[in-house]
Amino acid sequence: MRKLILMGRSEAGKTTLTQALRGEEIHYYKTQYVNHFESVIDTPGEYAQSHRLGKALALYTYEADVVGILVSATEPYSIFPPNVTCQANRECIGIVTKIDLPNANIPMADRWLEIAGCKTIFHVNSLEGVGVPEILEYLREDTQKTKISEL
Repeated sequence: MRKLILMGRSEAGKTTLTQALRGEEIHYYKTQYVNHFESVIDTPGEYAQSHRLGKALALYTYEADVVGILVSATEPYSIFPPNVTCQANRECIGIVTKIDLPNANIPMADRWLEIAGCKTIFHVNSLEGVGVPEILEYLREDTQKTKISEL
């Protein structure tokens, strides 16, 4: 499985998604530092929200295969500038979280991620597991893409 690093502002749902991707019981706690797991790296929101700490995120992308940029469907604005994905030397995907909440604006969150440069976008409700299997399938390495008989 390819390794995913999650980036987004505080309370965007990175830690909850990390727990869902790992099949853990969901419980809230504030991420204080970068947490490395076998297939996911969970980062504190302050890293994405701070100019100085944001540089550390660029370095952490080298420890992952895929960069997941999270935007909550309830956020009033995006912290990600246009075409920010070009700064990562990795594939970037967009992840819209909190899609189940009454004030969710999924089309707006999609648009922010598209402007940031994400070509692939997933919609997630980590508490119910919606969208989690699709992300896991996306991260799964297909070691049999080319059959020997096709060479």
